[in-house]
Amino acid sequence: MATNEHSVELAGVNLAGQNHVCAFFNTMDEEHRVLRSFYKGGFDRGEKATHIVDSENRGAYLNRLTDAGVNVHELMDAGRLEELPRTDMYVRDHRFDQDAAAKADPRKH
Repeated sequence: MATNEHSVELAGVNLAGQNHVCAFFNTMDEEHRVLRSFYKGGFDRGEKATHIVDSENRGAYLNRLTDAGVNVHELMDAGRLEELPRTDMYVRDHRFDQDAAAKADPRKH
């Protein structure tokens, strides 16, 4: 995992330069409450992010990023924010495929 010199905290824990996060949440509210400052801080530093979202929640998800002060359209146009459907990353033939998910490179979509 790549590291950088930026000190980033997530849920009160300093990531010590290990700024890649994979997290699971029970609700979209919980996700955005925990990750809002992490997302915003990364974009403010010029970083790129790939978010994997359920297709039916795409609009609400992007609206929450906008509400957090993220210029979604500008970042997407610049290639710094990718939003991919969950099914493109984890589900093949209507079932979870862990090998495909482990090999998936969101930059190829």
